[in-house]
Amino acid sequence: MSSKPRIVVGVDGSPASEQALRWAVDYAKAVGGTVSAVTTWEYPAFYGWVGTSVPPTESFNPEELAGRTLSQTVVRVVGDDPAVPISESVMPGSAVRALLEAAKGAALLVVGSRGLGGFSGVLLGSVSRHLTEHAPCPVVVVREPRDEDAR
Repeated sequence: MSSKPRIVVGVDGSPASEQALRWAVDYAKAVGGTVSAVTTWEYPAFYGWVGTSVPPTESFNPEELAGRTLSQTVVRVVGDDPAVPISESVMPGSAVRALLEAAKGAALLVVGSRGLGGFSGVLLGSVSRHLTEHAPCPVVVVREPRDEDAR
């Protein structure tokens, strides 16, 4: 008995990750698969230090913020009825480590070409490049559409 292929997609709220999620959902529809949308969080390097841009309040919760960003991105990209099962996971740590872990046993890993930390004009970001070299499954890197590529 075969199980449905699991497609893991990295989502950080960037336009490239939205495009990756859209691609992953379309692919899952085509192959009868499921989508596992993954985001990560880390405490800022200088959290709690005087003079940082992060407000040192007890209400600051990066895991909650990451989860909210993930859920909002999923709804914005696929709506309330995506036509394929989508699970959402919020994992602590670096995006590379979390996505490599999530991709174990997956049929495919999908990421955007550049995330929120990307430099304009760079074809592959550091995360997507590392994943293409070390993932335990095939990787699809989806580039962010340019204005002339608009649907």
